[in-house]
Amino acid sequence: MASEQRSAVILKEIETRGSVSVAELSTRLGVSEMTIRRDLVELEKAGFVRRVHGGAVSSRGRSYEPSLVVRSNENRAAKEAIGQRAASLVAGGDSIAIDSGTTALELARNLVGRHNLTVVTPSLLVADVLSGQRDIKLVLTGGIVRSGEGSLVGDLAQQAWQGLFVDRLFLGVGAVDAETGLSEYNWDDALVKRAMIHSAKEVIVLADASKFGRVAFAKIDALSAVHQIVTDQALTSSLADACIKHGIVVHVTENEEPEGYDQNHEED
Repeated sequence: MASEQRSAVILKEIETRGSVSVAELSTRLGVSEMTIRRDLVELEKAGFVRRVHGGAVSSRGRSYEPSLVVRSNENRAAKEAIGQRAASLVAGGDSIAIDSGTTALELARNLVGRHNLTVVTPSLLVADVLSGQRDIKLVLTGGIVRSGEGSLVGDLAQQAWQGLFVDRLFLGVGAVDAETGLSEYNWDDALVKRAMIHSAKEVIVLADASKFGRVAFAKIDALSAVHQIVTDQALTSSLADACIKHGIVVHVTENEEPEGYDQNHEED
């Protein structure tokens, strides 16, 4: 198992249990205790864990954000299903915005081969997936590249959205809470997401169930700014009630098959 894969397992264990031991990880992952200690040293340098005698504990706060590599290995099947379902909401002729993040990236992968779309994105990874598509007009917002994430942030990224108006925004978030609304781990990303919301006729949040009932560091917007949510599991009762209150349509992938799309569909 590669170092990045081990790190993903270690962080998942710490998130679930609150702490891990070197001996247990060595047995589970089939590597030496020395290797595990080296992994923990690197994770501590990155600010993800705090080492203690015999193991490590979480150093996670509301501003903690797992690396893109770690997130890409978390809830992968759920994210793939969400991406597929979200793609069925895109119609030919649409102008859409696709956010940065691992779930939004799955949506982009499901748009390969589609026709007559305009896609605006602050994500270099989304752009890489769609840049070779002849029938998709791709627009990158510009801005400062956030190292390790491939997202474009800063004044240039925010200003770009002030002059753009898209039919649908597919938004990734760090957390969704019934009272607090949408929030993100990184302030710079949150500012760009806020600008994206203001440019969109319709806001569709893409979030697996692990994001619900949580509050991250930086607020993006209230839940009332959302029109639809695509997720993998039924919402908690408080969040479900809030969605009913605000008229938010919720698509749960475990309960429905992805629908086809109509390329000739036009907005009323």
